[in-house]
Amino acid sequence: MSSSSRLFFPDAFLDQMRELLPDAADFNRFIAISQQPLRRSIRVNTLKISVVDFLTLVEPYRWALTPIPWCSEGFWISRTDADDLPLGSTAEHLAGLYYIQEASSMLPVAALFSASTLPERVMDMAAAPGSKTTQIAAKMQNKGAILANEYSASRVKVLHANLSRCGVSNTALTHFDGRVFGPALPESFDAVLLDAPCSGEGVIRKDPDALRNWSEASTEDIAATQRELIDSAFHALRPGGTLIYSTCTLNLRENQQVVAWLQARYAEAVVIEPLNDLFSGADRAVTPEGFLHVFPQLFDSEGFFVARLRKRESVPAMPLPTYKVGRLPFSPMRTRERQEVTAAADKAGLKWDEGSHSLWQRDKEIWLFPLALEPLLGKVRFSRIGLKLAETFPKGYRWQHEAVIAFGDGQAANAFELTLAEAEEWYRGRDIYPERDLPADEMIVTCQQQPVGIAKKVGSRVKNSYPRELVRDGKLFTS
Repeated sequence: MSSSSRLFFPDAFLDQMRELLPDAADFNRFIAISQQPLRRSIRVNTLKISVVDFLTLVEPYRWALTPIPWCSEGFWISRTDADDLPLGSTAEHLAGLYYIQEASSMLPVAALFSASTLPERVMDMAAAPGSKTTQIAAKMQNKGAILANEYSASRVKVLHANLSRCGVSNTALTHFDGRVFGPALPESFDAVLLDAPCSGEGVIRKDPDALRNWSEASTEDIAATQRELIDSAFHALRPGGTLIYSTCTLNLRENQQVVAWLQARYAEAVVIEPLNDLFSGADRAVTPEGFLHVFPQLFDSEGFFVARLRKRESVPAMPLPTYKVGRLPFSPMRTRERQEVTAAADKAGLKWDEGSHSLWQRDKEIWLFPLALEPLLGKVRFSRIGLKLAETFPKGYRWQHEAVIAFGDGQAANAFELTLAEAEEWYRGRDIYPERDLPADEMIVTCQQQPVGIAKKVGSRVKNSYPRELVRDGKLFTS
């Protein structure tokens, strides 16, 4: 039933892999690498810091960072055995300077942004936990807009937390079955990324039990859903737009055959754009059609599949959805109020691109919406649009944590730089007692010149306002 490892390999799965890898040596390499731990990898978040500055910042840690060929911001990371601090507990991770992301999962966005034109409006159809959404936002530099959809309610919260930590401001969240978008938002996106739910055959190095429920029948059921999702994604794409279809599985049924099904259905409209030249070495993984079929042994990574398609022309519309969207509870701010808010934000050290964002109001809340999503308002129900900038109260504005992370100026006159020891106290939700002058009554709190929150001065104390749901315990970076 299994190889000699702790991995669970159904016999039918091994038969399938022998067909996919007819060379015995190659099949044996697949079995061998499946039993090795997965290499850790990170992606520098260029919304916050350049790759060069990041490498300079972490140089004292003596991390061994190996560039990932298909992602200029991505690195495999190796640390000494003595360094037992989790990668998610470093000061740099908490400040959103990098995202812990498996190397293969950086491929779909790399394929999307190697296309000839930069998209203005993108949909990430299955977005949680946010690795690809944050990668897209960084490529777009927070301009344009991303609709990030997640079907699982429990994962929407994780998605939002990751977007907030990384300073993403051009995103709206939805919580739907992806099959609604073709009917609800036809020809609305310049690009769609469908990283489809799949059987997960490529993730066995991370999850030894990934194949416990595997069967040929279950992969066929999954492929049927994938066909419906790719059909919906293709309808939501404007003519001329780019569709990336990807999975973290290995079989043909969920990969090549799903794309072939779409091509057969819309023969005149579907153009396959080969990925042979995506990166140096891509030819090792490319299929005759021009897809990337990454087996784990090729690049010492997870298994992955990526196809890039172009929509040449419109296709017949899907039936209109029957659900009600409901009235939007926001209204655009008037010019005078907008000017007041912008001036007050500027004084507080918050700046945003007014060419990419617009101010909206709901009761006492002030929000920043991505301008490029405004044409979709009223067509679909959003869980969250853009980010909450402030709440109004009689004495002014209460600036929100996520707005400070996205728009705070680490060099502003009211910025207050924490030592690493003080920053650890901050992340633990404790007040700071610095023995030095504080720059203002309301401060942008920074660590390594990066905004990590906003705080009020109370006497000589910095009153902690770090959101309670983000407060950390356990080992942190100076423990």
